[in-house]
Amino acid sequence: MSHTSTQVIPDASKIMFGATLAWIAVLIYASSNSIVSLLAEIGSQNRVMGRNVITYCNLLFVGSLMSMVPMVIMFWRDWTWENLAKLGRRHWAILTASAFFSSALTPGLFFYAIENTTVTNVVLMGRIEPPLFLIAAWAILREEFEPWSFVAGLVALVGAVVMIVMNTDDNSFVFGKGEIGALLATLSYIASTLIARTGLRGIPMGIFAIYRTAVGTTFYFFLAIYLFGINHFEDVFHPVVWQWVWIYAVIVVICGQFAWALGLKYARSGDVSLATSFSPLAAILIAMMLLGEDPGPGLIPGGAIILAAIGIGQYGRMRRQHQADSDARKLARDRALEHEGEVNFKGA
Repeated sequence: MSHTSTQVIPDASKIMFGATLAWIAVLIYASSNSIVSLLAEIGSQNRVMGRNVITYCNLLFVGSLMSMVPMVIMFWRDWTWENLAKLGRRHWAILTASAFFSSALTPGLFFYAIENTTVTNVVLMGRIEPPLFLIAAWAILREEFEPWSFVAGLVALVGAVVMIVMNTDDNSFVFGKGEIGALLATLSYIASTLIARTGLRGIPMGIFAIYRTAVGTTFYFFLAIYLFGINHFEDVFHPVVWQWVWIYAVIVVICGQFAWALGLKYARSGDVSLATSFSPLAAILIAMMLLGEDPGPGLIPGGAIILAAIGIGQYGRMRRQHQADSDARKLARDRALEHEGEVNFKGA
């Protein structure tokens, strides 16, 4: 019986640890737009030749470069010949694909979508991510399908739609180039998450984090130049950018990336999906606090639906944990009875 408890408790602790970090990462990423808006406002007050040099692209590029410093300090011990020798072609392919999807293709498609449609429509398209991620994790990674988390994701999607529809004067939705870009960005994000979950199972965290950031930043640099022109990063080394970018780098890039990576490594797919379902409500609440934005009439009904979705997901988690505990107790009883039978047989 003691053997069973020592096997169950660590696994449950890791899952809870991963779920907590997934929630922390979602809150950090939800705050990113507000942080960028604050920094962009600072840039607008310190223009260089009439240009605002603190752009989202500059923040992402320079923030990624700055994040390499603490990564190397923290994880240089993982870069040993022994660890590198254990990685085969499949591992390097996973690392490269993860870098491309997470740091180049997804933000590139996101910027394309923003240029061709409204932020509202981009957010709406992005809310299909939680239920799609659960289906993909079940179909591709063969993870256990969690119906309660799937229902929670769908309910949260309804809540996001309610908030968006009630907060806009134009309720029409046109599926144009921007919406296609947002859909592709969402699919790219799902792909990067699946690849990360696969890679983190067999690749040391230090190698994964440093390689993905370095190669992904390189991919992003050339993709942005291809999409937006050769002069896109002309202000990237301006002192004003480097004076303020560390705020974005530390909070969003470093803390967010580490929390998300560890969350993907240990959390269940249902926990990740549930955490991301809270993202639109969290982004609105953070914008209220940091920017003083008016959330509009959709906050209360849409937020209530999203909170109901989180409640559904937590109920499913409790049911799953109760079932796991029940199975563990049953297994312990069966082993105890089996052991007792062996003892009685030998005594006879």
